[in-house]
Amino acid sequence: MKAKISDPRQRLLDTATELFYNQGYRATGINQVIREAGVARASLYLHFASKEALLIAFLQYRHQYWFDALKTWTEKTAKPKEQIMAAFDFLHDINEKEHFRGCAFLNILSEMTDKDAAVLQVIQEHKKDLRAYLGHILVKEKQALKDQVYLLFEAAMIESQLYRHQWPVQEARKAVSGLL
Repeated sequence: MKAKISDPRQRLLDTATELFYNQGYRATGINQVIREAGVARASLYLHFASKEALLIAFLQYRHQYWFDALKTWTEKTAKPKEQIMAAFDFLHDINEKEHFRGCAFLNILSEMTDKDAAVLQVIQEHKKDLRAYLGHILVKEKQALKDQVYLLFEAAMIESQLYRHQWPVQEARKAVSGLL
């Protein structure tokens, strides 16, 4: 059984993280977050100005969690090709751990409208950071190859969620190996 966290802000963030990721932002009511976090309504608004502010905090939290996990996989070796292959191994692993739920950022993006500019900006920054990170690993390669690796990584993530299977990750990994 999980130990109860005493910090109401962290309980709200942990609860929102689980609910927004697993059932979606729009499908998650603020009353459900408050109830499952075991906090008073006033605590929510003390720590987060709105449901959107809680969403942005979730995305920032997820960004840090996801990149920390990716770096754990890729930084086990210093060789760029092995680091990129490890990035695809990370996708394989996270698919298993998270039951093919996919990219939290793209899942949220599918729920946003043009009015959600602040959320869109956080999502775009996450993807820019991923593209830059993979590009940094491939620092000696041409930009076109860096972009191809990024796009294959993204496609593998999306398609494995769609098919709830690892074959897209495995095929993208093979394609990238051939490109490198």
